[in-house]
Amino acid sequence: MIINGKDLASQIESEIREEIKTIGIPKLVAIVVGADEGTKSYMRSIQKVGEKLGIEVELVDLPKESSTDEVRNVISGLSSQKDGIIVGRPFPLHIDEQQIIASILPEKDVDCLHPINLGLLFLGTPRFSPCTPQAVIEILNRTNTTICGKKVTIVGRSNIVGKPLAMMLSKRGVDATVTVCHTKTQNLSVHTRNADILIAAAGYPCLINAEMVKSGAIVIDVGVNLKDGKLVGDVNFPDVEPKASLITPVPGGVGPITTRILMKNVLLAKRLSSKI
Repeated sequence: MIINGKDLASQIESEIREEIKTIGIPKLVAIVVGADEGTKSYMRSIQKVGEKLGIEVELVDLPKESSTDEVRNVISGLSSQKDGIIVGRPFPLHIDEQQIIASILPEKDVDCLHPINLGLLFLGTPRFSPCTPQAVIEILNRTNTTICGKKVTIVGRSNIVGKPLAMMLSKRGVDATVTVCHTKTQNLSVHTRNADILIAAAGYPCLINAEMVKSGAIVIDVGVNLKDGKLVGDVNFPDVEPKASLITPVPGGVGPITTRILMKNVLLAKRLSSKI
């Protein structure tokens, strides 16, 4: 069965609208520095979703020549005005990404990139959930998938998806048995065929084919790649779909849910801001 990410995103939207009635209109600022069109497009999509849900989203587009200190000063100036802050990546090469991320107040770091927030996640007491990993978990939960005791293979070890997702799935109370692989893993298919739940997040188009998937496995495709002018995932969808019990498409799978998780984090940031 193909998982319709847009339908699941609609469920989350309804929950967000109900919460806004209680806490009021949250404010998010999205900052980009000389970003490429792909990053700007993503930020505009965040702004569009925010407007749809009644969340105020301001897009700040800084020149490519901006220095690390200039970007940090912009973040500092906006911190008192906004509930949440997100920065577009990648930055120009002369920008110190870690300094930028560290300059965001942890209570406003809705993308869960700040070292303090990642540390809390590692300890099992997260303030925010990283958006894409939480989107994967939302998909599993909202399709009534049993996670406890299942063998999960994640292909991808990034700090944005693979590593935090492994921690979230293996923590006490979720209790999956997690294997983390990557493109340098020897005999990768041995690990992927062993998975009850296979999560592809390596950033390589069509890396996973049917021979690498156990019959009846759940396949979650996090990858977004441009191939021959089309968006494709890390999974060869036409090849794998007949073999999977559940599978997410690209586009229309994990992506719509990820942006809604971001908005839920903005609501949480607004609640936190009232306590600062």
